[in-house]
Amino acid sequence: MDNKLNKVSASPHVRDKASTSFIMLMVFVALMPATIFGIYNFGLRALLIVVVTVATCVISEYVFEKITKRKITIGDYSAAVTGLLLALNLPVTIPVWMAILGGIFAIVVVKQLFGGLGQNFMNPALGGRCFLLLSFTSAMTNFTYDGISGATPLAMLKAGEKVNVMNMLIGKTAGTIGETSVIAILIGAIILLAFGIIDLRIPGTYLLTFVVFITLFGGHGFDTTYIIGELCGGGLMLGAWFMATDYVTSPITKNGQIVFGICLGILTGLFRVFGSSAEGVSYAIIFCNLLVPIIERATVPKAFGRGKKA
Repeated sequence: MDNKLNKVSASPHVRDKASTSFIMLMVFVALMPATIFGIYNFGLRALLIVVVTVATCVISEYVFEKITKRKITIGDYSAAVTGLLLALNLPVTIPVWMAILGGIFAIVVVKQLFGGLGQNFMNPALGGRCFLLLSFTSAMTNFTYDGISGATPLAMLKAGEKVNVMNMLIGKTAGTIGETSVIAILIGAIILLAFGIIDLRIPGTYLLTFVVFITLFGGHGFDTTYIIGELCGGGLMLGAWFMATDYVTSPITKNGQIVFGICLGILTGLFRVFGSSAEGVSYAIIFCNLLVPIIERATVPKAFGRGKKA
């Protein structure tokens, strides 16, 4: 009889029936409420940005893998999800060529040059967004609503002005294509939770830590209007539910996920309260992506049955 105990295979040794393509497809579906509302909110140009960015990411992955003679992986939908997330993090006024450049950078530089899906050290969509934000700051911070340029609610909060929280919940505000409607984002989050794609550990810890931080250091105390405005403003909800939970760039240990969420909440609070910009989610997530190996090393469970040294 063949003794299976003598066979050695590469990890992971515990597998799940859910395939990468199924997980990515569900994330894509869960992003549809925010996408549809973004198109409704900002018009057909938002649809153009979404289509162009998704197509750019898919084509970039196909061409790169074809040139380097790697296995073609566009069928796992990860490139499409990256493109959609990047598009939802862009202002509707951005030139199309910048969206294309951001998509190429996200796939080729952040993802493929590090080995493809599972090897990238940061979220590709956020990598592409931060590249565009650093390279073309003016275009990336040019927000309009109803054809009128103006400050986002988050920028108004930072300036000490009052905001309409209900409009922020619904999405009738300036911002990127996919970040304005908290209701649409939460519908997508419920889909992910219902199908077991994500759990509450990272986003829950992230949001709770952020609330505690801005309550202590935001200068408004426990002002519910200010807290809700901070939660609903910017890319916090989109980042917490759809990017901080990325399987590749977040810890796999349960305690590590909690530590990861705490770090995210503290860094986002630091960037928003003490930084020059009203936003800080993208940089907080990318910075914490870099901390994942350290977090996992510190939170790895002890081996069962290991005794103390004599």
